[in-house]
Amino acid sequence: MSTLSELLAEHTDLYGEAVDHLQQLVGEWQLLADLSFADLMLWAPRRGTADETVCVSQCRPTTAATVRPRDEVGSIATPDEVRRAADGVVSVRWRGEVIAALSSASGTVRPRVPSPLEAVYLDCSQLLSQMISEGTYPMPEQAEVIHSSPRAGDGLVRLSRAGMVTFASPNAQSAFHRMGLAVDLAGQNLGDLTQTLMTDSLDGQELQERLRTSLVDGDPLRIEIDASGATIMLRALPLRTAGIARGAVVLVRDVTEVKRRDRALLSKDATIREIHHRVKNNLQTVAALLRLQGRRSGNDEVRDALTEAVRRVSSIALVHEMLSMTVGEDVDLDEVVSRLVPIMAEVAGGNRVEIRRTGSLGVLEADRATPLVMVLAELVQNAVEHGYTDDEQAGTVTIAANRSARWLDIVVHDDGAGLPADFDLDQSKQLGLHIARTLVASDLGGTLTLTRAEAGGTDARVRVDTVRRRA
Repeated sequence: MSTLSELLAEHTDLYGEAVDHLQQLVGEWQLLADLSFADLMLWAPRRGTADETVCVSQCRPTTAATVRPRDEVGSIATPDEVRRAADGVVSVRWRGEVIAALSSASGTVRPRVPSPLEAVYLDCSQLLSQMISEGTYPMPEQAEVIHSSPRAGDGLVRLSRAGMVTFASPNAQSAFHRMGLAVDLAGQNLGDLTQTLMTDSLDGQELQERLRTSLVDGDPLRIEIDASGATIMLRALPLRTAGIARGAVVLVRDVTEVKRRDRALLSKDATIREIHHRVKNNLQTVAALLRLQGRRSGNDEVRDALTEAVRRVSSIALVHEMLSMTVGEDVDLDEVVSRLVPIMAEVAGGNRVEIRRTGSLGVLEADRATPLVMVLAELVQNAVEHGYTDDEQAGTVTIAANRSARWLDIVVHDDGAGLPADFDLDQSKQLGLHIARTLVASDLGGTLTLTRAEAGGTDARVRVDTVRRRA
């Protein structure tokens, strides 16, 4: 079975940020399926056709029986066929542009009057669907927050714009009873009520203030509440359509036992991050020793070689520093490269050559982020060293990134002397280019080309597959 990113890369021309938005939507849409009691299917415009879409993901509700038992992922249909086969279709917008369509199917319409719980669920689902069509849902949150959040069946509380509870599901009521609540939630101010239950009064004041801010500003809230020996996870999703606040839906889950098991996992995670931190420190020590040795050397060739070694070791150290400060094994390449640019500029000779960066590199798993950062450092160093041979010559080296559903394309452009007429990358004896070519081919599974730029100078192009590798 192909992943969402693989299907989008294979069938669509969607750009990187639009793909990220769809991936976040799929990470969140189980809540929408449960609230609407419906099967959901995500349709993206198919490459090369004007009137065909491809189903790139499918979700079934846990609150009702599925009406789409067959897996539809990968199927092709026109927009009219999608509408005829669905109860409703919602346009998925990102930054004002329609990038996909979300269809729902819930079977036959119930002739009876829905229960209070069903009515609240359906009302919330309609508001969330409208937010999807306006491009305001899902809201930007960390992936680990979304994946570990409560579901509708764990417990749901509906809040008014003023923070008053207008409805609480039985599971939500039970979760608050475990924290010592003796009255019904309905009709209470959730922030004030929860503050009285929490073990730490300062935490209670923080929750009250953050919930009030969430309702006013429309920012999502996730917090854990400790009271009477129980731990409750609370996640508030403000509902706002057409710029008007509609209150919030609050998901509640008793995670007392889960937290006990998580403590053991957090201990292991802290150990891994400490290892990355120590590796970073050791690499920085090695770089400092190499830098000291280079300063003591009276041979210019040896000094230059040690300076390049310092830059390479520092590049690897930066990646381990990022991993020591984050949970998981993904690296924010933009932050790493931004921190690496001053180091490369220093090696390039201070202010003589300016190094710029445009576009977003995005996130990549650590085992590929390290070689990619090294490749960029080598290409920038090569551009400075061979593009501006005169020690007084100034210029600009630009790192331009363009990320799509399938590829990360990076162009390192310099406005220097350009390539020699007889240049052949495969036959080049330059150590930096040899390192870059080897890393791109063996560790990244990508391609590297060097060509003359149309406006003068040199373009070094790197193309890397962005689809996450399977274990």
